[in-house]
Amino acid sequence: MRNFREYPAWNEAIDFCTRIYRITKLYPESEKYGIVSQMRRAVVSIPSNIAEGSAKTSPTEFARFLEIALGSSYEAETQLIISHELEYIDKVVFNEFINISHSIQAQLSGLIKTLKGEEIF
Repeated sequence: MRNFREYPAWNEAIDFCTRIYRITKLYPESEKYGIVSQMRRAVVSIPSNIAEGSAKTSPTEFARFLEIALGSSYEAETQLIISHELEYIDKVVFNEFINISHSIQAQLSGLIKTLKGEEIF
């Protein structure tokens, strides 16, 4: 069994998640059930799916959960773009969070490729 805590992508995703929670506290109250809720669900999904997938014995199954995490990171990135367009976050914060998102995406993509390479056909 894999230890999800040892994956840099999981650690970075946890940090990303907590930072998104902190910044979205500053969003307008009218967004509480809109973009704030949606973005928080997306970022929580990233480390959660890495952790859940790490318990799978099959590389194929683990890769499937990592693909879900990757999709959630793309979803969160889209919500960051919308947040920036609506001026809920400034350019500096936007760029910082986009860079974190891209780092997580690259790590997940690499791990997925590695796992798929482990499969025996």
